Amino acid sequence: MPAPPRVLRASSTSTAHRLSPPPPVTLTCKSGDSLDHIADASIDAVVMDPPYYDNVMYAELSDFFYVWLKRTAGYIYPELFRRALTDKENEAVANPAKFKGEKGAKALAGRDYQQRMAAIFTEMRRVLKPDGIMTLMFTHKATGAWDALTKGLMEAGFSITASWPINTEAEGSLHIKDKSAANSTVFLVCRPLAQQGADTRYWEDVEPKVRAAVRERIGVFQTAGIRGVDLYLSCFGPALEVFSQAWPLVRGTPRQDVEQSRRKRRQAEMFDEAYDPFAVTPEDALVAARTEVKQWRLSQLSHVRRNVELDNLTSWFVLAWDAFEAPIFPFDEANKLAKVCGVDLDRDVVGRLAEKKGADLVLWDSVTRAAKGSLGLPDGRDSMMDALHQLAKTARTVSLESANELLAKHGLAVEPAFLTALEAVLEVLPVGTIWSGFDLPDAAKGGGADFDALENLRRLALAEKVAEPEQLKIWQQEELKV
Repeated sequence: MPAPPRVLRASSTSTAHRLSPPPPVTLTCKSGDSLDHIADASIDAVVMDPPYYDNVMYAELSDFFYVWLKRTAGYIYPELFRRALTDKENEAVANPAKFKGEKGAKALAGRDYQQRMAAIFTEMRRVLKPDGIMTLMFTHKATGAWDALTKGLMEAGFSITASWPINTEAEGSLHIKDKSAANSTVFLVCRPLAQQGADTRYWEDVEPKVRAAVRERIGVFQTAGIRGVDLYLSCFGPALEVFSQAWPLVRGTPRQDVEQSRRKRRQAEMFDEAYDPFAVTPEDALVAARTEVKQWRLSQLSHVRRNVELDNLTSWFVLAWDAFEAPIFPFDEANKLAKVCGVDLDRDVVGRLAEKKGADLVLWDSVTRAAKGSLGLPDGRDSMMDALHQLAKTARTVSLESANELLAKHGLAVEPAFLTALEAVLEVLPVGTIWSGFDLPDAAKGGGADFDALENLRRLALAEKVAEPEQLKIWQQEELKV
């Protein structure tokens, strides 16, 4: 047999040397908040994929595997399998089941997660060298999860110095299929702070910088193919970079958001803390980020500048479809988007444009709204979503010609606000079977039928005033490839 090949590397003097053997690798299994076997300031880098708040109850899922591993690997590593089942009490997740029967179990679970992650980050801060680096991988649609994680991070003495969104989920994955799920993970690069500033810094001075950081990066993210709810999550990174590097912060004036103030006051009472209307949290930076993304996306979805703005309800409807790309999405996230758009979700949306089912919000199409008796006036005086849904319902249930007559009767063809709304809605509704040739999931069929009806009406009466939807051009290009 020929001699095995030699592996060489070139030195700085171009002299080849045999590769030295790799250094030994040590694997340990210990709690992240108690690494007593590692010396202070001895680690160059920490790479962490932390628990995702309330998304997965890892210990509960692990029991199935644990009992079988105990009968195999447990004979080799008995010290790791001393418990009958996995440890759920000390797990760093926001699990309301830990507080079953207690008032405010969800809030208690969130605080428990924050404190446990803060303890873990404090231990990472201890073992990292002063010039060390920690990289976190995190994704969650709820700003509360980001708020809890970032607060624990900053309390441990870290700042976020860089962030990147990376697509990590296959679109056909069973756990995200047909859901308004995130496809990307945000990588946060964190550095230990030498010391936190003693000077008082105000949120009113930092907020414009947070918004500017989001504006600077959002176009790059969108060009890279980040879309939907991932675009909002991606922009949390640059917002938190600026926020964490300016921490700690206070308000110069007391909090103005009445609903937010009530929630903070309730939390303070629950945890026996004094309510501080001047307090600032990472959630403030995330709200600012959402607002910037909202303004950016609305400007992107309207191709013709008509010097008009969409009314609040239409803005919310457009951004909901744009962000979640599905008619069913978490109620809490719908509410956060509503606040950014100036909409009261319970008063303006539920029972009028959608319904609440459990923890989700379900959008209605035009025919469902008509059946529920919730369609507004066809002239759009209250919201252009009423006019659009009246036209779509008429085209679907009567005829396209009747829809065209309704359009003319109310002078909508010369109304800039209506034309802008039609343009935006046609960019976010799912393309229906008529124009795509594909069947949509049952939940989205109504939205697809509305798209087909409105696109037919556009071609019949408004082709010179409203351009063909960009998303429809994509479908046509795919057909040409086939």
